[in-house]
Amino acid sequence: MYGMLGTYLPFFPVWLKAVGIEASWIGIITAVPAVTRFTVLPLITGLAERRQMLRGAIMITAAATALGFALVGTQHQALPVFLVFVVTCCLWTPTGPLTDAYALRAVTHYGLNYGPLRLWGSAAFVVGALLCGLLVDTVAAEYLIWIIAAVAGVSALVSLRLRPLEVAKRPETAQRGGGTLLRDRGFLAIIATSALIQGSHVAYYIFASIAWKQAGLGGLTIAALWSLGVLAEIVLFAVSPRFTLPSAMLVVIGAVVAVARWVITALEPPLSILAIVQLTHGLTFGLTQVGIMGLLVHQVPGHVMARGQGYLAACAGIVSSGTSILCGLVYARYGQGVYYLMAAMAASGALIMWSARHYLHHPQSAASGG
Repeated sequence: MYGMLGTYLPFFPVWLKAVGIEASWIGIITAVPAVTRFTVLPLITGLAERRQMLRGAIMITAAATALGFALVGTQHQALPVFLVFVVTCCLWTPTGPLTDAYALRAVTHYGLNYGPLRLWGSAAFVVGALLCGLLVDTVAAEYLIWIIAAVAGVSALVSLRLRPLEVAKRPETAQRGGGTLLRDRGFLAIIATSALIQGSHVAYYIFASIAWKQAGLGGLTIAALWSLGVLAEIVLFAVSPRFTLPSAMLVVIGAVVAVARWVITALEPPLSILAIVQLTHGLTFGLTQVGIMGLLVHQVPGHVMARGQGYLAACAGIVSSGTSILCGLVYARYGQGVYYLMAAMAASGALIMWSARHYLHHPQSAASGG
């Protein structure tokens, strides 16, 4: 799944531009996954949880994702691409929260740490990005979609090897537990903070490759820049069990670093500085992710973890969809100035987490469950 993301995030916008789709439409199309996160996604995660078929749902959504991207590749006009992509995303976006719920059940029941598990996803992201980067200089940009679809197909095949990992719970108990999440101030603060900090990466995800390509950077250099950030993320996930700060503090640190990262990026630094800035992705994304997951393990009961992940993704979708559309408009007029908006979002996330820390069930450290 993350290998496919490694090809999708850097190069799907490049493919859209290569087939003649304008920047404003690129913003709208790339906002689709975020929209499905707060519409269709919670329904699918809730259904999978009620039916006790978490593993089966991952298999189904992974297969549908591969087929959907193949169909997207047959279209070259903005509206048809948009419509097919909408259908694809309805089953693609639940795969991530379902997989995180699967992983967090293992964290809870087997005493594992989230970071060392999650680093393998980041490693696969690097492989996917480098693979696509190596091919982008030799394969015409309008064929990049087939690389994305092929890696999605590999993800679907691998999902067939998942083992059952369900939690036996009476449906009525699970339903009550899921409903209380939306009345928990601590949980609401967690998902809002995550949406703002991780959502501050939207402009980077959509327009970084386009801007770097316009600046004259080659496909392999672009892939290397993406990979630098993810390699830093991998290192952070690997050492995360040693963290002793509370998870909430880890999130605040990640947000503060994000503010600095986006301000520097807005100034269009040279490649040498940009490479250093990319390394902060380990903190802006990785540290935030470890902190958020550490908080969820202690804030959300295990039998409703899939639903909690669904709400987390839904909140992220609300923020990211609006941000994607807004970024398309702002980038068309101000270019790299769009990153000042991203800095403001990250700062808002830090303020929310800091203000809500008294409502959280604090673990002793991120390593105790994150």
